[in-house]
Amino acid sequence: MKKLLVAVLLTAGLAGNGHAADENSIQIDETFTKAKTWLSQQNLTLTGSPSGRDDNAAFQQEAIIFFGESVGNPDARTPAQREQGAKRAAVVVAQRAVAEYLNGFALVGDTLVKDGMLQYDTVRSAVAGIVKGVQVVVQDYSKEKDTAIAIVKLGMHGPKGFASAIYEKMFKDPDLKKTLTEVDGKQALKYKHSVEPLEEKYDGLIIDATEQNFKPALINRIFSTKKELLYDPSKVSQKVLVEQGCGEYTNSVDKARAALGSRGVKNPLVVKAVGTVSAADLQVSDEDAVTIFSANQKGNFLAGAKVAFVLK
Repeated sequence: MKKLLVAVLLTAGLAGNGHAADENSIQIDETFTKAKTWLSQQNLTLTGSPSGRDDNAAFQQEAIIFFGESVGNPDARTPAQREQGAKRAAVVVAQRAVAEYLNGFALVGDTLVKDGMLQYDTVRSAVAGIVKGVQVVVQDYSKEKDTAIAIVKLGMHGPKGFASAIYEKMFKDPDLKKTLTEVDGKQALKYKHSVEPLEEKYDGLIIDATEQNFKPALINRIFSTKKELLYDPSKVSQKVLVEQGCGEYTNSVDKARAALGSRGVKNPLVVKAVGTVSAADLQVSDEDAVTIFSANQKGNFLAGAKVAFVLK
């Protein structure tokens, strides 16, 4: 019987901008030099724990990274069998943890992927397929501790990304696609207003949500204070949504400008969120709603998902 010591950690860091380790961060044991070297080369730092999750980091770095840990089998016949068995078990532990983690992602509003799986076969098949395709990027073994770890990686967007697989399934399922514009099971009101003249021309949108209890999700939406829908993924082309998602996620307005700038945005409109409809849905003031609506009529930036969310 193999004895498993489970440790599943979400790895996070801003793309191209890793975080220095501090005394409170969770670190891989010093004996696992191969794993530590890989993390250093990728400019990533372990910041998760079995009891916590960091969705912000997963979206900001466009990747979900876990590690599973397992001790050797005392019944193995040779040291080599003991090592290989521990490595294989560590991969299984990490893959199982990824599946559990993905089930906790917000799909639409307060509905989690695990809830959606009960209603939609398309979501179930997407998650099952993605878990099978999780990439094992590092396997390491410590003879001293007779323990192996495996680091696995899953992209958020792109051809094999988790979010991309869900988006593709949603667009193919009419019932599931309908939920994109629903609130509490009812069709949300569509925002309507006359277009007002603006002094500037805007080609993108930054929503400062640092004062709200807001989290990134597969589907993030923007509403007026009257719960009129201003922005949702149904307004985004499927190609853009699959490749880039429904927005950029950063922890400062300056980083949001830079993220949108890499996509050709030169003058984004910056507004503050004033509330939430759900943890994944923001509200803006009536004045800002008019400005967003009017700016988009000229710039059409919502269709390109040229939106950035600034998180706590």
